[in-house]
Amino acid sequence: MISKAESRLRLQTIVRLRWLAVLGQLSAVAFVWVIMGFPLPVGYCLGLIALLAWVNVALSVKFPARHRLSIRLATLLLALDILQLAGLLFLTGGLQNPFTVLLLAPVTVSAATLPAASTVLLAVLALGSAYLLVFNYWPLPWYPGMRYEMPLAYKLGVLASVASGMAFIALYAWRLAREAELMSQALAATEEILAREQKLHALDGLAAAAAHELGTPLSTIYLVSSELERELGTTKYAEDIALLRSQSHRCREILQKLTRQPGEPDVWYARLSVRELLDEAVRPYRSGRTLVEVSSAPDTLASGMGVIEPVALRRPGMLYGIGNLIENAVDFAESRVEISARWTATTVRIVISDDGPGFPPELIEALGDPFISSRRNNPGRDGSRAGGLGLGFFIAKTLLERSGASLALENKGEGDHGAIVSVTWPRAEFEPTTQEGAG
Repeated sequence: MISKAESRLRLQTIVRLRWLAVLGQLSAVAFVWVIMGFPLPVGYCLGLIALLAWVNVALSVKFPARHRLSIRLATLLLALDILQLAGLLFLTGGLQNPFTVLLLAPVTVSAATLPAASTVLLAVLALGSAYLLVFNYWPLPWYPGMRYEMPLAYKLGVLASVASGMAFIALYAWRLAREAELMSQALAATEEILAREQKLHALDGLAAAAAHELGTPLSTIYLVSSELERELGTTKYAEDIALLRSQSHRCREILQKLTRQPGEPDVWYARLSVRELLDEAVRPYRSGRTLVEVSSAPDTLASGMGVIEPVALRRPGMLYGIGNLIENAVDFAESRVEISARWTATTVRIVISDDGPGFPPELIEALGDPFISSRRNNPGRDGSRAGGLGLGFFIAKTLLERSGASLALENKGEGDHGAIVSVTWPRAEFEPTTQEGAG
């Protein structure tokens, strides 16, 4: 985990970027001074480049390569990059120098790795430096005896282009970094919830293993207590021995219900019909204030084998996903949630509808992305917006799509209000083991 005081910028990254900058600056100075023969304050320029190189060396010595820089140190280093580049531009023509565009680089790096406050501070520093370079600079290196000077209006235009480019690129980099971070957090939460559901699902297997391991000692206890009861007869311990025998016998019966052969599935538990799936998902909301109605039947177009109710393998992800959609519908409904399941020979569809406010039209296309929530505009029945980060819906959508389903969101038509969520599986995906079991 990255602490609040740490940036997402690793030392290795900024050191490599700076070495590229040093090589690029040295190449540009050498080309202008040696190949083109333009007069150039080469000593000052090399001094500024050496400053950047020595700072790089000091950082590499002080910190390991994978060290994450603190927000303050990363901001200071990027500020130094801006000032060093501004110093080189001051020596080589100010904003007339075509390399002025490189002022965007430190601000872009900050937008992708540092908080917004640091990025704004660095952008102000870069634009302030660029503004000063409009009026204060040494001449642009040019042919001997000639001075190249651009009109003031042109230099102000360059300043405006730097400012607009900086705003656009920084905002774009920040947005991409933010979306990547949110997606990473959402996927981590999805994996955590799926792992928890799988652990719950595995309890049945653990119970069977425990029954198998405890069966032998309980059989021994039962046998010994039976022998003691027969040997001791009507002594004062007879009642206690009888109780011990009856309780051990009861434990054996309980464990026999849990015991099954290794690899042999518990058909009653491991498989669910469509109706059983909905009943299990709806059970937590039966006693609430919202009326939840469930119906299941073959589609009116179904025929032949298509009218037979599909039976799916119990999958924790599918149960969690359907349950989350039902929970959302109950939270937003005014009084009623309707859940219907229909199937044909090729598809299985579950439709969840409520009589709440419906999906906000401006968000309906984005719902399902992490941290995009309809609660921002439509509070729940109790008026609360808390917890409406959209992460739960993202997780439900991800898990259902992993099971082979596709989701569709819409609002009810004119004259009615409420949301409709349709979850549709190809029947072969919904019951992948049914035909195998039949064979």
